[in-house]
Amino acid sequence: MKSLNMLAAILVIVGGLNWGLVAIAEFDLVAWIFGEQFGTTNAASRIVYGLVGLAAVYGAAALLARRRPAGSRRAATAAR
Repeated sequence: MKSLNMLAAILVIVGGLNWGLVAIAEFDLVAWIFGEQFGTTNAASRIVYGLVGLAAVYGAAALLARRRPAGSRRAATAAR
């Protein structure tokens, strides 16, 4: 599970850096890595964008799971 968390974190960071570069410098890092121009995609870059999106959903779900009410957290801990 730690490996999946690390992979998701790396992908979210890559996505965040990419969007920051798009906003600040009009430079699309993912497109550049795959030999595309700004704003264009190919199959490889779409896969990366999709993985970044899945990592964001995974991270959001993990955060929401940690926000369970205190009573349910105690019950889950006691059940272990």
